[in-house]
Amino acid sequence: MTLYELLDPILAGMDYELVDVEQSAPGKLLRVFVDKKDSGISIDDCVAISNHLSRLLAVEGIDYSRLEISSPGLDRPLKKESDFIRFAGKLIKIKLRIALQGQKNFIGIIREVNDGVLGLEVEGRLLHIELDNLEKARLVPEL
Repeated sequence: MTLYELLDPILAGMDYELVDVEQSAPGKLLRVFVDKKDSGISIDDCVAISNHLSRLLAVEGIDYSRLEISSPGLDRPLKKESDFIRFAGKLIKIKLRIALQGQKNFIGIIREVNDGVLGLEVEGRLLHIELDNLEKARLVPEL
């Protein structure tokens, strides 16, 4: 079981969404990015999550020296199909694994997501991109 698979249901039970997990090296920094759909993450949320996960990780024997709980930020990564559905109509920046029309990097608006295919509006045209072909996808911050 991966660390993501371990933490995802635990955080969902606490009414949080696990966005990502980064581990610099075994026994080192463990960074957990969480979000809350309606309100975002507060310092109090980070403290509560940190206290809960510290005990869980000790019981599971996960080796780390420092645990960080963080908001995903304004340029939140999009990883799951449900992320793309949630942020439909928003501007995103993506990088593909395999080039599409000779290009790997795109900035566009999420128009649709159906059966693992992202409909991305780029410069007035709609591109259909397999979610499996995404290397990275992030929201473009609205300032």
